[in-house]
Amino acid sequence: MTISSLETLQQIFGYDSFRGDQQAIIDHVVQGGDALVLMPTGGGKSLCYQIPALVRPGTGIVISPLIALMQDQVDALLELGVRAAFLNSSQDWRTARDVEQAFLAGELDLLYIAPERLLTDRCLELLSSGHVSLFAIDEAHCVSQWGHDFRPEYLGLSILHERWPQVPRLALTATATAVTRREIAERLALNDAPHYVASFDRPNIRYRIIEKNEVRRQLLAFIQAEHMGDCGIVYCLSRARVEETAEFLCENGISALPYHAGLAPTVRSTNQARFLREEGMVMVATIAFGMGVNKPDVRFVAHIDLPKSVEGYYQETGRAGRDGLPATAWLAYGLQDVVQQRRMINESAGDDSFRRRLGAQLDAMLGLCETVTCRRQRLLAYFEQTISSCGNCDTCLEPPQAWDGTVAAQKILSAVYRLWRERGQRFGAGHLIDILRGKLTDRIKQYEHETMTVFGIGADLSEQAWRGVLRQLLAQSLLAVDSEGYGTLALTDASREVLKGERTLMFRRESEKKARNSRTASTRSKAAEIVLPGEAQQRFENLRLWRSEVARSHGVPAYVIFHDATLREIALNCPQSLDDLGGISGVGVRKRDAYGEELLRCVRG
Repeated sequence: MTISSLETLQQIFGYDSFRGDQQAIIDHVVQGGDALVLMPTGGGKSLCYQIPALVRPGTGIVISPLIALMQDQVDALLELGVRAAFLNSSQDWRTARDVEQAFLAGELDLLYIAPERLLTDRCLELLSSGHVSLFAIDEAHCVSQWGHDFRPEYLGLSILHERWPQVPRLALTATATAVTRREIAERLALNDAPHYVASFDRPNIRYRIIEKNEVRRQLLAFIQAEHMGDCGIVYCLSRARVEETAEFLCENGISALPYHAGLAPTVRSTNQARFLREEGMVMVATIAFGMGVNKPDVRFVAHIDLPKSVEGYYQETGRAGRDGLPATAWLAYGLQDVVQQRRMINESAGDDSFRRRLGAQLDAMLGLCETVTCRRQRLLAYFEQTISSCGNCDTCLEPPQAWDGTVAAQKILSAVYRLWRERGQRFGAGHLIDILRGKLTDRIKQYEHETMTVFGIGADLSEQAWRGVLRQLLAQSLLAVDSEGYGTLALTDASREVLKGERTLMFRRESEKKARNSRTASTRSKAAEIVLPGEAQQRFENLRLWRSEVARSHGVPAYVIFHDATLREIALNCPQSLDDLGGISGVGVRKRDAYGEELLRCVRG
C-alpha cells in the first residue's frame, strides 16, 4: 500500500510538516508534473524529489555533478531505510553491475548518476530497460552560461525530455537570477513548468565584509575570536593561496586542509572525507570545493579574495549554517582584488559581450561590498527580492559613515590625467598614492614626478584612506585597469563628470583602526553562542559523543546519524520513552527503531 507524501515525511524523515512550497512542489511532481525549484541551501530541496521518488512507482534518477559526494548522500538515505545507490567511475565493474541489476529488478528508490555517465549509450539503454519514476537535475544552474558554475555536460540533459516525455523532471538550484532561470528552463525544455522560488534569505547567517590588510592575520583573528574549534570553509582565488593559507592556519593551531583541482584525486578525496567526518575541521579551498556539500554544521564561510559574482558569493556563503543555527559569512577584500578582477576580465578569451557580462557581475559584487546600507537587502535585491533591514550584518550592527569624497577623487583623477596627458605615462595604485602624499621615493625621483603640480596635494589622507578612495573609484568604473595586463590605471568616459565638478561622490568611510585590528571588530559583533541551559548542555555533549562512536562504526559522517539540531532538541526535552522520541524533529521510524533505546540511555545517563 502506497503511503502519502506527508506520511513519508513523518515516518521516514521524522519531520511533522512541510515548509514553504515543499508540499505544493511534491504534490505537483507526484501527479506527474515538471518543475523548476529555487530554494536556498538548507531550505529542503532534496525532499522535493526524494519524497516523490518514494511515493511514485519506480526509481527516481538524480543527476548530480559531484561524484565525490554521492557516497555520503546515499549513506544518509540508507540510514533512513531508503533503498538508494549510485553509479559512477569510482566503482569497479562488479559493484556497478550489482547496482544496475538492482535497478532493473525494481529494488531501488533512488539512483544517483553523474551527467557525463548518464549521457552514455550504455546508461541510457539501462534506464530505458527499467522503470523511472522521475528525473531530478540537481545544481541546475550548471546548465546556464549566464550562471557562475557553467558545466558543458549539463547541456545534453535536454535528451531526458525527448526520450522520456511522460516522466516528470525537476530542475533544482539554490542560486539563480531571473536571467539564469530563463536559460535553465530553455535548455532543459522546462518552458511550461511552474517556477517555485522560495525566499533567498538566510537570516541565521551574519554577513560581514572588511577591508583587507594582512589578510591571513585577519582571518586567523576572526577564527580565534569567533569560531575556534568550529567547522568552516575558507575560499581563495588561487591554488597557491590555498596551500599557503592552510599551512599558515595549521601553524597557528587551526586544523586545516587544502582542496583544489591541482591536488591528486586521492588527496582531494581524502581531505573531503576528513572534512565531512571530523568535527572542527577547516577546509581551505578554491571554488572547486563545496557544491553539493551536505554538512549541516559549517559555522563559517570566509573569503580572503573577492568572489567574481554575487551568485557565486551567495552559493558559497550558503554552505554555512545549513542547520539553521547561527553562522558567519566573512569576506576581506581590498584595492588589489578590484585591480586583479578587472584585469582578468580584460584578458579573458571571450568576446565583448562575454566581457561585459563578467563586468556587470563584478560591478554587482563590488556594489555589495561598498554599500552603506543593509548588506542583506543589497544581496537579496540582486535576486529581485526585498526585505527590511536585517539587523544581522555589519552595516546594520555597526553602521558605516558616508563622506563626500568628490575632492579626493578629483585629486587622484587629476594625477592620472596629468601623467598621461603631459608625460604619456601610466602607473599603478601604489605610485599614484606616493605622488599624492608627497613621498620622495626612488621611483618618484627617477621620473621627476616631484615636479608635478599634484605632488603632495593629498597629504591630508593616509595611504590606507587613499587605497579606499581608489578602490571605490574602480568599483564605480570611474577608473579603469589597463587592458595590457600591467595593472596601471586610466580614466574612463565617466571620469570627466567628476573632474568638471558635475558629479558628487559619497564614499564609505573605512575605519583604519578596524582594518588594523579585526580581532576587536570580530569580538564586538560576535554571533550568539549556542549554549543549552543547565544539565541539557551535558546531555547534549553525551549525545554527541555517542553519535561520534556510532558514525565511526558505520563509516559515515556524524550528521548522517543525527543533526546537532535533533540532538539539542532531545537534550532539552529529555524524552523518557520511544513514543516521546517520535515527537522529536529528525527522528523517523527507522532511526527510532535503530537508535531509540541507546538515545534514551544517553539521556538518562
